[in-house]
Amino acid sequence: MADLQASFEAAVAASKTLSERPDNQTLLQLYALYKQATAGDVEGKRPGFSDMIGRAKFDAWAAIKGTGKDDAMQRYIALIESLKA
Repeated sequence: MADLQASFEAAVAASKTLSERPDNQTLLQLYALYKQATAGDVEGKRPGFSDMIGRAKFDAWAAIKGTGKDDAMQRYIALIESLKA
């Protein structure tokens, strides 16, 4: 578990130093996986139409509801690794 946590933290740090900015869909995926790994399932009300960014983030996070913390971390790490290539 400690190794996974360390790898996750390294991937989070690496995400800030990517050579290219990922497309918006990939950024939403990274956001959702990060939030799922660190905070668990999404809670609260879906933002309204006036908050398009908040709504997109909420929807991306809600789409992976039920994903375990370890699985979310592994998927985040794998996504960052694929972006570094």
